[in-house]
Amino acid sequence: MSEDPFADPVGYEGDDVNETTFAQGRLAGHVYHSNPFPYARPGSSDNGNPARFVYQVFDNPAESGLVLDGEEYLVSQTPAGRFQFKLVVVRDVGRVKELWVHRVPTKESAASAKILLNLKGDDAQRLVDMLKTLDHMPLNGTAARIPESVIQDILNDPTALERAYKQQGDRFRNLIEDDPRAADVMALARRRKQVEIFHRLLEDDGFFDSVADAAKDKKPEGVWQRFFESNPWILGMALGTQLLTSWDAGKLEQVTAGRSVFGVGKRTDALMTTSGRIKSMVFAEIKTHRTPLLERDFYRAGCWAPAKHLSGGVAQVQGTVHRASLGFIDRLQKQDADGTDSLNDFAYLLRPKSYLIVGQLSEFESDAGGHHQDKVRSFELYRRHLDEPEVITFDELLARADWLVSTVEADLIEPPAVWQD
Repeated sequence: MSEDPFADPVGYEGDDVNETTFAQGRLAGHVYHSNPFPYARPGSSDNGNPARFVYQVFDNPAESGLVLDGEEYLVSQTPAGRFQFKLVVVRDVGRVKELWVHRVPTKESAASAKILLNLKGDDAQRLVDMLKTLDHMPLNGTAARIPESVIQDILNDPTALERAYKQQGDRFRNLIEDDPRAADVMALARRRKQVEIFHRLLEDDGFFDSVADAAKDKKPEGVWQRFFESNPWILGMALGTQLLTSWDAGKLEQVTAGRSVFGVGKRTDALMTTSGRIKSMVFAEIKTHRTPLLERDFYRAGCWAPAKHLSGGVAQVQGTVHRASLGFIDRLQKQDADGTDSLNDFAYLLRPKSYLIVGQLSEFESDAGGHHQDKVRSFELYRRHLDEPEVITFDELLARADWLVSTVEADLIEPPAVWQD
């Protein structure tokens, strides 16, 4: 037989005379796979199926042992030694039929490799499955006993996690409660779901129309109004450079001119404030993703004028902010339900920031994805020369929300290094 450390017998009935030689010649830190051979076990359902040996050796610098000295056990150190793990994998990847642990003598010794452990059939597979679960075992929380059948279900069927949860719901909940990142994971899952809905509203006309038709007002703008009210984090973190929160925790749309923000008058789609010790008012008008950004025909060669609802929306925002500022002077005081002023709960109206959310940039692309450069130029020059409001398209808002969720996901998978001075 070849002395190549990769070589293996075609069967494994009894000990191979060269097992010690092979084990001595293998390199630590490497996993060795034999050539495939037919599994020879008459009566086994795997008899005749392709199999492989898998080997790995480990060199211990020293070993500890217990020695009885009178009435006490003493820990003793023995010389360095080599151990070898040997497995037989049959048919399915990862399915172990037999496992050995060998104590390998030194090359100077004439002794044979000694079998320290030999597990067969289901026992071998149980050990492998137990080792696999270590990647997911928490190191805190209460003691737990999980049936082997539950572990096997999870390992053999990725869709079985729900069934495992039903069988051991209390155990799962305890693990989640003990995980400091569990709340982050659940919050992130909801936000990822809302971003998926954002994608559908923007990209699936049939879905958007069905949502609009199901509403009482059946208005397309109302779809986005309700969506952003349900997801204040999208406008709050993705709209401006500062964190924005709703002026009213329950409703984005507010009256800003007329009697007061608490009565009938001029409304804005989203009335928000900046966050910090001193707050400032922020206004936003929300159109729809279908609102055109530019006129259908060019005004002059290479120049497109802003579409009616874009320029009208700009005028609407400017008028709303102007009238609101005249009505409230410099500062707006929030009031409690009984009409008294909320202590230190006010925001300034000193040339407040404003936004117009409208249309999407795909209007400037061909079906093949090419850009209409003159249209892009016309739109960008128009909005970049606006002092107020800032014009944001729905696809730009979605891209920011996508980035925010993806960034948090990445931090949960691999937390960033802690900054140190």
